[in-house]
Amino acid sequence: MLRVSNLAASYGDSQVLFGIDLSIDRGEVVTLLGRNGMGKTTTIRTIMGLTRAVGGTAEFAGTPILGRAPEAVARLGIGLVPEGRQVFPTLTVRENLVATSANRLGRKNPWTLDRVCALFPRLSERFGQAAATLSGGEQQMLAVGRALMTNPELLILDEATEGLAPVIRAEIWRCIETLKAEGQSILIVDKNLKVLRRLADRHYAIEKGRTVWSGTGADLDRDAEVVHRYVGI
Repeated sequence: MLRVSNLAASYGDSQVLFGIDLSIDRGEVVTLLGRNGMGKTTTIRTIMGLTRAVGGTAEFAGTPILGRAPEAVARLGIGLVPEGRQVFPTLTVRENLVATSANRLGRKNPWTLDRVCALFPRLSERFGQAAATLSGGEQQMLAVGRALMTNPELLILDEATEGLAPVIRAEIWRCIETLKAEGQSILIVDKNLKVLRRLADRHYAIEKGRTVWSGTGADLDRDAEVVHRYVGI
């Protein structure tokens, strides 16, 4: 589904990605691991067209995506839950969800308001509230729901549980497990290795803008040096 090879990117004159390689097949859950500042979010931003690529290739469902506008990448079927949530603060919960609603790829069982509320019951209780008045955890649920309302083929989650209370983190992970069981392809950036080992099919570790390791959960369990060197846990 997604193929990224030797991806390089820069902010102005400062190059920050030097060789990112990763792939995600349909129905897989894949993680992007690494310490802070190693290029995880920049990798996601470059895939989405938010940061300029200066080298390499990236294809989604066989279509080259580097150099495309972010909205064009999204229309191909990639939904992003960005770091920091970035919900529309002055819109209500319902308006946030409706604003992104689309089924461009003609899914047979598309995400609707009812399906999102079934996944996140708290949101149905807050339908008329402005997003700015929600708790951090509720805003994160809204950000995930908003991305799902685009009916993506691939869902990208950038630090979806960062800064949340344990009970809310558990609810987010439960919802991600539900999405996996339904066959949703997912790329996750997160630090919770205990959950990721169980949830994900494959992992990539990056350091200083390069992919330095890849493997399955079993590989990760066997290679403690990878965890210590590249993830810092």
